Amino acid sequence: MASVTIRQVTKSFGETQVLKAFDETIADGEFVTLLGPSGCGKTTMLRIIAGFEHPTSGEVWIDDRMVTGGKTFVPPEKRGIGMVFQSYAVWPHMNVFKNVAYPLTIQKVKPEEISRRVARVLDIVHLSQYAQHLPSQLSGGQQQRIALARALVAEPKLLLLDEPLSNLDAKLRETMRFEIKEIQKKLGITVVYVTHDQTEAMAMSDRIFVINRGVVQQRGTPEEIYDRPANQFVADFLGKVDFFRGEVKAGKIVIPAMGGQALPYAGPLTGRVDVGIRPEQLRFKADGSLWGVLETQYYLGDVDDCRVRVGDALVRVIAPGGKYRKLRNGEEVRLEVRDFMVFPEDGSLDEMLEIRT
Repeated sequence: MASVTIRQVTKSFGETQVLKAFDETIADGEFVTLLGPSGCGKTTMLRIIAGFEHPTSGEVWIDDRMVTGGKTFVPPEKRGIGMVFQSYAVWPHMNVFKNVAYPLTIQKVKPEEISRRVARVLDIVHLSQYAQHLPSQLSGGQQQRIALARALVAEPKLLLLDEPLSNLDAKLRETMRFEIKEIQKKLGITVVYVTHDQTEAMAMSDRIFVINRGVVQQRGTPEEIYDRPANQFVADFLGKVDFFRGEVKAGKIVIPAMGGQALPYAGPLTGRVDVGIRPEQLRFKADGSLWGVLETQYYLGDVDDCRVRVGDALVRVIAPGGKYRKLRNGEEVRLEVRDFMVFPEDGSLDEMLEIRT
């Protein structure tokens, strides 16, 4: 196991700065996800930790050893890391055993030790029965497990994964995310995981670093980031949310887009604010504080995904699947607001809406 300390790392490609003063610590045995949109700098940071990329400035330490910084640069193969990429990168002409054994073979490890370690790691990733199969005889999920086993067989202190599940279908992604987490817990290994998929990040991580434009917007547990986002970007990137411009007046927030309807508010902000409401924070209720007209319903089996017109605003409501068609489109409804988020008006909402359109 290993800790990772990143001190004031920056990275520029020509005139474009993709990382700005990245300064974070990842604890021994922790599963941390770097989460953000394409181009935010998350993969660049992972490659700097791995040693595949040199930072413009700053230092990277693995445990108490500097691996990047100043005139110091330790090559990837001497950092004690395992790396799994988005592509499986398995050798098509080698069977599963030889693919997994490859790192040990080039290190000239004794054959009996190779057999022992490969057998152990194949058991961990549930591929023991496929040891003599070629990759072409296996599914995409099984091929990704080969790549994972190959990264683990050298018994690295640190495992780095760069969007390893993005090429799999939805069901395989769900299965693999739980398998990777179980392997990490079983081995007690430190993991740094890169993804743009918030569901993956929420399901697997001890902590999440949400990154935008090379800056960590917020760090914390999945619950902290989802329930108490630091800003509108974080709220929007983790989960579904509708934003509305409002104004604090006499213990409530008046929302012009909702025809002047208001939400009770006893918080510290004053004046103009931005309000964020997640679909699951609303429910249909006869004495709800908001009223509107049900426009559409989408039956998704476990839930009924609805759109309600409140004033000029269209509000999304996630109701239990059993609600489907019990209300009719065009029917007047009332909504209970169980919770909502309030942010200072700082221009972020205008920028986000512009990006969406």
